[in-house]
Amino acid sequence: MKEALDVLKNRRSIRKYRKEQITEEQLEQILEAGTWAPTGMGKQSPVMVVVQKQELIQKLSKMNAAVMGVDTDPFYGAPTVIVVLADKSLAGTYLEDGSLVMGNLLNAAYAVGVDSCWIHRAREVFQTEEGLALLKEWGLNENYVGIGNCILGYRDCEYPQAKPRKENYVIRV
Repeated sequence: MKEALDVLKNRRSIRKYRKEQITEEQLEQILEAGTWAPTGMGKQSPVMVVVQKQELIQKLSKMNAAVMGVDTDPFYGAPTVIVVLADKSLAGTYLEDGSLVMGNLLNAAYAVGVDSCWIHRAREVFQTEEGLALLKEWGLNENYVGIGNCILGYRDCEYPQAKPRKENYVIRV
């Protein structure tokens, strides 16, 4: 239990990465954790699309940046992106299901020595014509909604310190 709590308490979002790719073993362990996330009524509405081709990461980065209205790299140079999508027709809990997958990916990454960050705007990216075309290319239909992008790699920065937890985080009644 102590090890699990240490992972949950010490994982941080990293926003600067080295070009070095994570190992296949690390990736497989992270993905396995994603597949074991709880889902509403066991429907397993999410899917994880692993992207390691730099051209496609750059394309996704530009699409994501366009949603923000900036021209910087919202993926911070990470060499791996896992796009989490969920089928809205399978379960009314698709958003929560995909969010739990994202949480498992982030925590598993830390547990196996990989840094990570949740990058938003996947919903907006995969509502565009270009995003819908990618879904089709990946064998997915328009029922799939972008939940988030889990970027993975090895940090190229100091490890951030946690902010203090707020006093009223827990309310006992």
